[in-house]
Amino acid sequence: MFKFAAIIFSLAIVTVVDAAPPTLDKYPSLNWVNTNVVHNPFGPTAVKPMVLNPPSMSAATNVEEWESPIIQKAGPAASMMTWIPLDSWAAQQGIGKPHLLSTLPVTSYALGSSNGTMVLTIGSHGATWNGVEVHLGFEPQIIDGQISLYGLDLEKNLKPLLCDPPLALPQTNGVIVIDPGHGGSNVGTHSVLDGRFEKEFTLDWALRLAPLLKAEGWRVFLTRDSDVYVTNANRVTFAEKHHADLFISLHFNSLAPDQKPSGIETYCLTPVGLPSTLTRGYADPWSASFPDNAFDVKNLQLAVRMQGALVRDTGMDDRGVCRARFMEVLRGQRCPAVLIEAGFLSNPGDARQIETAAFQQKLAQAVADALRPKPAAGSQKPETLDPGTNQLSRP
Repeated sequence: MFKFAAIIFSLAIVTVVDAAPPTLDKYPSLNWVNTNVVHNPFGPTAVKPMVLNPPSMSAATNVEEWESPIIQKAGPAASMMTWIPLDSWAAQQGIGKPHLLSTLPVTSYALGSSNGTMVLTIGSHGATWNGVEVHLGFEPQIIDGQISLYGLDLEKNLKPLLCDPPLALPQTNGVIVIDPGHGGSNVGTHSVLDGRFEKEFTLDWALRLAPLLKAEGWRVFLTRDSDVYVTNANRVTFAEKHHADLFISLHFNSLAPDQKPSGIETYCLTPVGLPSTLTRGYADPWSASFPDNAFDVKNLQLAVRMQGALVRDTGMDDRGVCRARFMEVLRGQRCPAVLIEAGFLSNPGDARQIETAAFQQKLAQAVADALRPKPAAGSQKPETLDPGTNQLSRP
């Protein structure tokens, strides 16, 4: 987990130019957004200029080298800034209609294509893609009797998975930069069991992963191969210098002193116009555009591949594919990039596994499996929807 140095920055006036969905009968829950720094997008009036409160010192200690992003005047098309019936969108994309899966305890729908199946739940940010958890920007709603999604979710979350060609990986001599998080004086978080530092485990994982990737034909470069401090900016520069085709940053999570959360998350950069899944108390300017936003589609496709392989190979809880803007190591990348949080060192069960060589090898093998141009034998296959029973199944 990132540990940024505390930064005190002055109050700033920001105008949100990418107004979010209009209000419905009630405000949808946004419990993952810090309302002290992000304007509620569902107000009945037009969005107005707001004053961002600086983060507290306690929040700032959870992140490292964070610097305020430059907000660019880039934004999504107006057609994406509204609620769209899923039926009509699916017809435009040439895929099947959504099928009602259940009404109790929640109302859920499945939407399939030749790529796989997306399951959506009314009033929930959580969706699944071929069984992998994916976090939407906004909760699907029933509007005029039809399941409707916000246009940006359709464009940035559903279309890349359901409609776009799957992620194409280099067949030969692909360049991949593996980034073992933290290092040197930047120790990361620590194990609840014995205090061992995150930096040790990320490096172990990377050193096990490198030979597996080389055996698959990748040209592999590590941002560090020993216990040294590397700035996030230098990690980004390193990837650019080596003309990386992919960038993968390795981390372990913590919510200390809370020992309950467990499982694996994979992060990619938040698309312009959508809220982030995680903000860690920092402003989340939806109109901000960064270099890595040019790879929004491939970022999501790569993250889904990673998350699916890691959960399958380790048996750990699936906490989903998530979005964040404050992760500097992702923002500046000029290739598809993801950051993996492979378990919680604050959870005794997760930490006990993370500290073993066998589990570290599983993590390395999972990433290597996910990066094979063709699915590995026995790998998870796409879910399909049986039109007769409306039940999901795997071939």
